[in-house]
Amino acid sequence: MKKDIHPEYHMIKVVMTDGSEFTTRSTYGSEGATLNLDIDPTSHPAWTGNTNQLLDRGGRVSRFKDKFSGFLGS
Repeated sequence: MKKDIHPEYHMIKVVMTDGSEFTTRSTYGSEGATLNLDIDPTSHPAWTGNTNQLLDRGGRVSRFKDKFSGFLGS
């Protein structure tokens, strides 16, 4: 194995959308960093089965709808 090409793993804290926390090893940030999740298995429709819409945080869904609004005659 080549030396000095692998990222450094360290312990971080992950905060879920419901406020629960856990620690894990990751290459994210630095030792002791906190990763706050916007979407996780407790809130994402793929895991929960909800038909609620996801929040359009970056405007991507809106831009997509605007771009393809006339496609297929709809």
